[in-house]
Amino acid sequence: MRTSSNFNEEILEVKIEKIVPNGFGLAFAKNLTIFVSLAAAGDKLRVKIREKKGKIAFAEIVEILEPSSDRSEPRCVYFGRCGGCDFQQMSYAAQLEAKAGIIRDCLTRIGKIEYEGEIPIIGSKPYRYRSRAAWHADTRRKRIGYFKRNSHEIIDVETCPILTPELQKALTGLRENIDWTSFWSEIVEVEAANSGEQISIYSNEINEPTREISFTAFGERYFYDADSFFQGNQFLIEPLIDAATKDAKGETALDLYCGAGLFTLPLARKFQNVVGVEGNEKAVEFAKKNLENAGIANAEIYTENVDEWLSANSSEFHLQMAETSKDGTQNAGTRNRVDFVLLDPPRAGTQKSTIENLLKIKPREISYVSCEPSLLSRDLRVLCESEYRIESITALDLFPQTHHVETVVRLKLRAPL
Repeated sequence: MRTSSNFNEEILEVKIEKIVPNGFGLAFAKNLTIFVSLAAAGDKLRVKIREKKGKIAFAEIVEILEPSSDRSEPRCVYFGRCGGCDFQQMSYAAQLEAKAGIIRDCLTRIGKIEYEGEIPIIGSKPYRYRSRAAWHADTRRKRIGYFKRNSHEIIDVETCPILTPELQKALTGLRENIDWTSFWSEIVEVEAANSGEQISIYSNEINEPTREISFTAFGERYFYDADSFFQGNQFLIEPLIDAATKDAKGETALDLYCGAGLFTLPLARKFQNVVGVEGNEKAVEFAKKNLENAGIANAEIYTENVDEWLSANSSEFHLQMAETSKDGTQNAGTRNRVDFVLLDPPRAGTQKSTIENLLKIKPREISYVSCEPSLLSRDLRVLCESEYRIESITALDLFPQTHHVETVVRLKLRAPL
């Protein structure tokens, strides 16, 4: 092992033990725990320390001394500079294995949960899968693309191999036809989405109307546009719906953070009553349209912050459950007990009080859909330390070539002793 005397240029030789949350390669040297960007498990590397925090260090690869058998040649010419993908250096099989390991690591380390069951991961089309994108335009330097790694500098990207062919065509057309003089801001964000040949483009500095598009899954048609959230990997939408709602049934279900109603519609086919809650007004408009188009009358959508809605309603649900448990019947005019809650928060996760209010409601089953394993594990710890047990965990690779992974955890209320 060799090191330089200058910390700013400290060089170490390390071996990557495994891939850990946030996609870093884990290594140990000089009494340091080192997190290495863009590594693969088994790599022997020469790395440069760029930051130290006590016994923790973050490093960049200077030289690959001995590549791992998991290593793969990145397809993207911008890989390493672009801040989008951070797993293209690994074979697809290694990516899937790493993501399942990341979920289990978070469960153990953050959730304090020793889950002994399998964590199957459903793979995707590795490239040309992404049907949503956020492009950044530098109107002064006439660049359009993505942010550089660890920076807000924009890389001028001509081709992106994870985009669907239709979105790549849209990016090319935007680059060729954009009127740079029409923008007021120096940095402009452009949202894009496609469903087949249908393309939707949105920016608050583009005056053209945002086109409405639609996608069909399990026979249900979903309308949305580039200015509203919809899953960005349409190859796995049906497996996602199946993992989150399979075998669910009963009287009343809550769909929290329901968006455009991706789960609301299939839940309404399984339950007598469904309540969706979503804070984004545009998403709620689409959710209501999608319900109407499907001819579904047993679901209602509230435009409200999920945490605030639960805080206002959890006591009511709790009271109704107490009344029901007393005499075995429900009072006329009250809502049925909540049998099922589907929770699909944004990447920033839930608030603490959201989980606390769920514990007041005590649904018989919870389906927790998350794209952030660390925050998922944080909430699972609270749920499992209370009255729930994990029935199953399914991972879905909605984000190939990145460290991100979608996880569906099905929980059931423990039987009283």
